[in-house]
Amino acid sequence: MAIKLNLFERVESGKGLFAVESISLIYNALTTILIFLLYPRMDHPVTMLTERLGIVILTFVLIWLYQAFPCRLTAFIRMVVQMSLLAYWYPDTFEFNRLFPNLDHIFAAAEQTIFGCQPSVEFCKLCPSIWFSEPFNLGYFFYYPMMLIVVVWYFVNRFEWFEKICFVLVTSFFIYYLFYILVPVAGPQFYFPAIGMDKVNAEIFPAIGDYFNHNTYLIPGSGNEHGFFYNLVEASQEVGERPTAAFPSSHVGISTIVMIMAWRVSRKLAYILAPFYVLLCCATVYIQAHYLIDSIVGFATAFFVYQLATVMYKRWFISPVFKLMG
Repeated sequence: MAIKLNLFERVESGKGLFAVESISLIYNALTTILIFLLYPRMDHPVTMLTERLGIVILTFVLIWLYQAFPCRLTAFIRMVVQMSLLAYWYPDTFEFNRLFPNLDHIFAAAEQTIFGCQPSVEFCKLCPSIWFSEPFNLGYFFYYPMMLIVVVWYFVNRFEWFEKICFVLVTSFFIYYLFYILVPVAGPQFYFPAIGMDKVNAEIFPAIGDYFNHNTYLIPGSGNEHGFFYNLVEASQEVGERPTAAFPSSHVGISTIVMIMAWRVSRKLAYILAPFYVLLCCATVYIQAHYLIDSIVGFATAFFVYQLATVMYKRWFISPVFKLMG
């Protein structure tokens, strides 16, 4: 049956923050405190504080807009703006963890001990063909589109759950981001060029201290450089990638949470997204963005993070914000 969507259908405006805005402001406040604590050591703390103030102002401007025009469209805008700001909060984690000693040597050594090799190196050697490269890079590139598809699906088909899934998704990101701030792991694509492949091949993984505080060189991704999706991934990484957030893999963790959300609302949607999800999980290791243990732990933690974010929503925001007016 076709669903009739009226973007201007009136909803109860309320006076407070949406759940996703509340958690975003909490994360904003926590990292602001951290900036003040680390102020003398930070690279550009004034700019970071100014940007945080701008995000707060934007949030309340959107609240004003929604209260002036309380409908599905303005509710959607408020939610999507907070989710789009994740593209700002991700590289922001690097501004903190760059000050702490890098831990890649521990994870690379653990990888070698567990698997007897570096899977991220061997995987791309084993499958260099464009017939492998393009599907894996397609999967990796589909990370954000997959999220958008599920969010829009809820918005159109299950509007009463829309606020909850936006909160759970954004909160899950923030849980991972707080961990990344405290556990600085850059991943193979940054660490291996820093120590040199001769050391990697010799199974020597030295500690590099605060090397990434001053060096952010990113090697070209694995795969066929003539591929369309290969170049899309390369372009996106050049813009937004930083030597941060490798362990555990949020790509695997968040995409697993997205699949849980898809499964709960529509089995058909979950089946359609499943091939992209599998390719994405494989791609995290194939393009050397993550160690294999990052991806395994990313998958394992996804269920805990999802449950934690869901409990937070139920405890803090029992009544849904959105109530359709008759």
